[in-house]
Amino acid sequence: MPDPYASRTPVHDQLIDGFGAVRVLPLDPGADAAVIHRWVSEERAVFWGMTELTEQQVAGIYAHMATLDTHHAYLVVKDGEPVALLQTYEPEADRVSECYDVRPGDIGVHLLLAPAGPGGAQPGWTARLVTAVAAYVLLGLDRRRVVVDPDVRNEKAVTRFLTMGFTPGPVVLLPEIDLPDVHLPEKKAQLAFLDREILFPG
Repeated sequence: MPDPYASRTPVHDQLIDGFGAVRVLPLDPGADAAVIHRWVSEERAVFWGMTELTEQQVAGIYAHMATLDTHHAYLVVKDGEPVALLQTYEPEADRVSECYDVRPGDIGVHLLLAPAGPGGAQPGWTARLVTAVAAYVLLGLDRRRVVVDPDVRNEKAVTRFLTMGFTPGPVVLLPEIDLPDVHLPEKKAQLAFLDREILFPG
């Protein structure tokens, strides 16, 4: 079966032994809206805050994001199959900067994994995928530290980050953002940080 994403130029391309080829592609708001809408509409993605949106509204959000210099969205593809939505952002240009002291070289990350396939979750699958994503974010973008801010109620995400070596930070209250193009409700979040040297020593 041909790879429907083969013609798109990745920002990161990595072959992981025993896992497969992982490519990070700049998100195409129109072409990728259907798959992203399917993921964010599921109950498991409730903390992503888009469960009630239409496909057109999802496309509009990412079309707006594509106009920004500080926030970026990517589709992560493994062996030709979309497996995750990655968003990166400059912390100093985000509400999280009101809740911690941003360091030079910090980068913020949001990651939504696709639902598990017919065989269910495979042991070690997420860790290997996230390692490829981290290689792009930390090495490809030359950053020193990742910051994440999952909702404190999203225990699965918080546990996943801590298991991967993230250091827990404070629990903070991210303020509401109410702008013409963006509305984000107030969120109680667990900050966590990952230094580049933890995953990529030397």
